[in-house]
Amino acid sequence: MLAQQRQSAILDLVRRHGGVRVSDLVREFNVSDMTIRRDLESLAQRGLLAKVHGGATTLAPGSTDEPGFAAKSMRQQAEKEAIARRAAELVSPGTAIAMSAGTTTWTLAHQLLDVPSLTVVTNSVPVAEVFYHNGRTDQTVVLTGGIRTPSDALVGPFAETAIRSLNLDQLFLGVHGINERSGFTTPNLMEAETDRALVAAARRLVVLADHTKWETVGISTIARLDEADALVTDDGLPDEAQQILGGLVGDLLVAPAGGTPDTDNDVDAGQASR
Repeated sequence: MLAQQRQSAILDLVRRHGGVRVSDLVREFNVSDMTIRRDLESLAQRGLLAKVHGGATTLAPGSTDEPGFAAKSMRQQAEKEAIARRAAELVSPGTAIAMSAGTTTWTLAHQLLDVPSLTVVTNSVPVAEVFYHNGRTDQTVVLTGGIRTPSDALVGPFAETAIRSLNLDQLFLGVHGINERSGFTTPNLMEAETDRALVAAARRLVVLADHTKWETVGISTIARLDEADALVTDDGLPDEAQQILGGLVGDLLVAPAGGTPDTDNDVDAGQASR
């Protein structure tokens, strides 16, 4: 296992259990005590966890905490890949889609490089770069202007003015958190305004969110749960959460992490209909 893969797995354990012991990680990954301590030091320096005596614990995030793009890109990589593969099945050639900022939408961008005659509107610098580097002449990429956030989103009045003049087939929206009462949320007030403009410009809203987003709440709501035409998540989402979300979003699409997407895992359309 590569160091990056091991660190991602350690982060997942910390997130799931709230904390880990060095001795348990040594046994789990069959590496030395020193290797684990270096991993924890690296993760702590990136602001991903808190080192404590003998192990590490989760940070205590507030509703305005906003990790940078690099920090978020290390989290739940297998889940994001599964979600991206499932979401890519929803994109047809010759359509105009929007993609918000986020590491899950960035992962989806890589899955869409071979879709012909695609128009992509995005306020994400990393998402735009994925398509620019691909070099397809039949794909059009529109990058909004705006003020750059820690998550590499372009937000503010310039972005919103550009978005409001457009009519888009679908929006693929990455979110910071999902809560039954608060809906889909973000920790950045300006980004919430820009995301709401994207929601208004698209005929169909598809939210991309891994299971760790459940019951995380940012300071500002982007959209209610029942405004989502589809929510693409992974099979780490608890059964209770699947039941709640299945009754609110248009379609709940559950992708098995670490494997190929299986449409049998989607919540029954009748159950999920609004």
